[in-house]
Amino acid sequence: MNVPTPPLRPSAPTDIAELCDELFAAAADEERGTRPIAHSIDLLRRAGALTQDGASDLVQSARLLMRIGAANLPVGRLFEGHMNALRLIRLYGSDTQQRSTTQLLDNGGFFGVWGADGPVPATLKDSPTPQLDGSKNFASGLGTVTHALVTVNSGPEVRLALIDVTDPARADLSGWNMLGMQATASGSYDFAGLPAQDIEWIGVPGDYLQEPHFVGGVWRIAALQAGAAAGLLDQAAATLRQMGRMQAEAQKTRLMTALMQVWAGMALTERAAQASVAEGPAERIVSTSISARLLTEEAALGAIKAVEQSLGLRHFDSESTTGRMARDLSVYLRQAARDAFLQRAADHALGQDGTVWGVFD
Repeated sequence: MNVPTPPLRPSAPTDIAELCDELFAAAADEERGTRPIAHSIDLLRRAGALTQDGASDLVQSARLLMRIGAANLPVGRLFEGHMNALRLIRLYGSDTQQRSTTQLLDNGGFFGVWGADGPVPATLKDSPTPQLDGSKNFASGLGTVTHALVTVNSGPEVRLALIDVTDPARADLSGWNMLGMQATASGSYDFAGLPAQDIEWIGVPGDYLQEPHFVGGVWRIAALQAGAAAGLLDQAAATLRQMGRMQAEAQKTRLMTALMQVWAGMALTERAAQASVAEGPAERIVSTSISARLLTEEAALGAIKAVEQSLGLRHFDSESTTGRMARDLSVYLRQAARDAFLQRAADHALGQDGTVWGVFD
């Protein structure tokens, strides 16, 4: 699969094109459940990708997420969670915790961030002995993630708990009935009764919500959205070439118009990634990341529409590759708090003189 994104720098995982080809080839079987997604995570591990927290080379990290998102969005979703977890541990964890994390990685560990509470929120109970109560919903990577950063309590006192989540008796996949992202093995995880002594607390209460690392980090989601949209358009163009229909002016106009929007989203995503560790007001960084997240969402929706119109009913065949990719992308685009994000970005960029320039000032 030829993913239309810029080349990666030499320090990126080796053989990125071969890696993405393997991830792409595995995606259909992973959706059917005939191949565990853990096999693809092992491919990332062998390529050296799982040591990256997204902060050492921001542009490289954004492009890597784009490439993986284009090849296999469910794998990209898990990889982004792993990258986010490493970043949070390296931001707020002690030196000892960071060394322990490296050792876990060396021993085959894979990380995630689980923040969505179940019917009973995840909280710490002090009596009769300190233990957790509650559960997490939309916990991606059940059976593949070995250690999750779990948000405990809520509001400004929310804490990050690093927990071994390999107990299959606590995992429940039955509630994940989405039309897309089936391969992520998402579901709920029950923490009720987990002793506090089994928890590694990362940072202090409130660290998780600190900007620009909280909402300011959604550029990673933007990168996956842009990459997945580019991958979808690439596959649609390949299908049209095989059919002898890609030279039609209507097809070129429709798909190229969508691709230009994706490219614009990629450019803003890279700028948002660079800004995430730059000097300057935190809210300016947050506004840029939000803008990249929302722009790539709109670009991806445009790509889905263009592919549907270009391929017609064949796109909706149950075995259609573009159909599977569009299903995954449609589900992934439904990230939380879209409207609130837009209002927050507007409040910063439009709320006072001179801020319309953002990170381009």
